[in-house]
Amino acid sequence: MENKNKEKIFLLVLGGATASGKTALAIELAKRHRGTIISADSRQIYREFDIGTAKATKKEQEVVPHRLIDFLEPSEKFTLAEYQRKAKQEIEETWASGRMPILTGGTGLYLRSVVGGLEIPEVPPDPAFREEIRKAENLHQRLLEVDPVAAGRIHENDQVRIVRALEVHHFTGKRISELQKKKECPYRFLYLAIEEEREVLYARIEKRTEKMIEMGLVEEVKGIVEKHGFELPLLRTLGYAEIVSFLKKEVSLGEAVSLIQKNTRNYAKRQLTWFRHEEEIIWVKGGSPERADELLIDERSKKS
Repeated sequence: MENKNKEKIFLLVLGGATASGKTALAIELAKRHRGTIISADSRQIYREFDIGTAKATKKEQEVVPHRLIDFLEPSEKFTLAEYQRKAKQEIEETWASGRMPILTGGTGLYLRSVVGGLEIPEVPPDPAFREEIRKAENLHQRLLEVDPVAAGRIHENDQVRIVRALEVHHFTGKRISELQKKKECPYRFLYLAIEEEREVLYARIEKRTEKMIEMGLVEEVKGIVEKHGFELPLLRTLGYAEIVSFLKKEVSLGEAVSLIQKNTRNYAKRQLTWFRHEEEIIWVKGGSPERADELLIDERSKKS
């Protein structure tokens, strides 16, 4: 949707670990630069999953427009290709309305699908195939045989990505490494990520988990279970799986809280590892709005 007679779309991208302060920084920059926040979080797209995903509150959503949250039912499937398509649509519509698109979230692959220029194979997940293939042994070896390039990129313990690569090959007869081509990003963009001391980040994770309980996380999970049952796949994710264990009387509430805090710390480590491999990122110490604002103003002043 780029018009040669118009300025190239400018996109602010904001990543970082969970609990690092992405939402607060995104809202502050959106207020300063007439921005619209476009979520890049693989769980905030679902209705009902609010507290445990640290979704922007209704009040925060009233302050700044938010897109790509609360648009799917918890039982609906949503592929990376679908996210990429919807995110690009939101970015272009936001820019056309005279606002600056701010793509923010902790799902690194969502961010990469937009700014990394990935061409993603349109192969929807097939639950029957996935269930069957997971029964097999040596899946990484099987992937090595059909797609050695993908096998070299994917860790042997990363079952999710191994199964996805095998699934794509099964249904298309083509290697996912060949289908996931990269092309130039169609936007001018500034990619920021929040850098925080590990001790500070871990303290935030502990406090945020306690706040989630105070806000009613247990009641939120109870409501979801009553409506959708314990087998809902999203209830196996961080912050929800632990509360499900509490509801099933497998652990105490205190133990569930400790597990959430521990698992969130581990998740934050994995996120930071991911973001450190993104070449375009500029790290903003402590999530400073002033420093981020300075970088943003400087980047936007450059000619497209």
